[in-house]
Amino acid sequence: MPRRLESATAQPYVLGLFRIVVSLLFACHGAASLFGVLGGAAGSGGTLDAGTWPGWYAAVIQLVGGGLVLLGLGTRPAAVICSGSMAYAYFKVHQPGALWPLENGGEAPAMFCWAFLLLAFTGSGAFGLDRLLSRRSSVPEESTPERQTPVAA
Repeated sequence: MPRRLESATAQPYVLGLFRIVVSLLFACHGAASLFGVLGGAAGSGGTLDAGTWPGWYAAVIQLVGGGLVLLGLGTRPAAVICSGSMAYAYFKVHQPGALWPLENGGEAPAMFCWAFLLLAFTGSGAFGLDRLLSRRSSVPEESTPERQTPVAA
């Protein structure tokens, strides 16, 4: 069993599934805060007022960034932005309340921060549009006769 878990062939698929699950959960937080779905902002059933700092901007990053990472499109830069927003959320909102995430309610921002940082370094894994688009751009075009320049003798 351990050999199977360490298999290089399985890693991209597990990483792709990790990316999909983490980013879907992240995007759901943004959708809840912006549209009042899934319990709304902070479970209140409501939405955040447009343009309010920092909550509304964080929700936009969660929805858009989470959606991009979910699709595997621009995964690395989107993951860096998502990770940074969660680092900000943790250190500005949660950490002043207490030292440990368990005490200050910052477990989710801390986990999202580290998960997106991992994705920023590893990339999208399997099932991502990044991978599909990079394959298409690396496929050589049909062979065309190259123009030869005459060599002076």
